[in-house]
Amino acid sequence: MDPERFIAATPGTEKGYGSFLGTQLDEQNVIILVAERDGEVVGYTYAGVEGTDYMALRGPAGVLYDIVVDPAHRKHGVGRKLLDATLEALKARGAPRVVLSTAERNASAQRLFDRAGFRRTMIEMTRELDSR
Repeated sequence: MDPERFIAATPGTEKGYGSFLGTQLDEQNVIILVAERDGEVVGYTYAGVEGTDYMALRGPAGVLYDIVVDPAHRKHGVGRKLLDATLEALKARGAPRVVLSTAERNASAQRLFDRAGFRRTMIEMTRELDSR
């Protein structure tokens, strides 16, 4: 990941993010799904249904904010099952389409999304203001 663009994980990140997700559970337009294997959480998705976003030039859509699979459980279909279930849940909530962002260097996630029928529609570019 680009260390100048993304917030670096710290020892408190897991607990802090977990706490944040807990605040989202009762939000009407939020979907959080968890994949378990033998009682152990091996992955999750966090998504929501959003209205028109003029800054993004986007109409109403489901937005996949996060999909995470424990590295020890990757390559076994967990990510695809979570993605498919999330897409169905967003559709059931009335989302006409789903958008997402993925890190430039996250080729495995991009392959998952390509195989699931996503198409590339935006490219984010970043420049540090103190670099020139």
